Amino acid sequence: MTRQMIKHRGFPGRLPGTDHHFTIRRENRNGATLLIRRERHADRWPADRCADAAFVEALWLYFGTDPFPRGNLDAGRLSWLFGREVIPASDPFDPASYGALLRLDEARARASFPEAFDGSGIRAAGSA
Repeated sequence: MTRQMIKHRGFPGRLPGTDHHFTIRRENRNGATLLIRRERHADRWPADRCADAAFVEALWLYFGTDPFPRGNLDAGRLSWLFGREVIPASDPFDPASYGALLRLDEARARASFPEAFDGSGIRAAGSA
């Protein structure tokens, strides 16, 4: 897959008013950070859960269920959802490629983050 990082223009850069980033500005000279499945525990901070929900909302509004290249989406934020709400859209899948295709698993995302789909606008304050 290509090493060149695609920038998703118009995608929010972060959760407004926080340091929870959704995108990166430039590609890593050493290659893309490996996507891993991070375990979410019940005692996660509410701000972290809100950031996850806002990221799911942004993915839904920007891509829907269509496959999308990883591009400049933050690997750390993706890793909190990877293997559950965000799944590989191609086989073989390279978790260390900016060109890796992903997709939102709508059913799983709705079950985990119903507030991301209810129209209340988690990230309604705008994007940074």
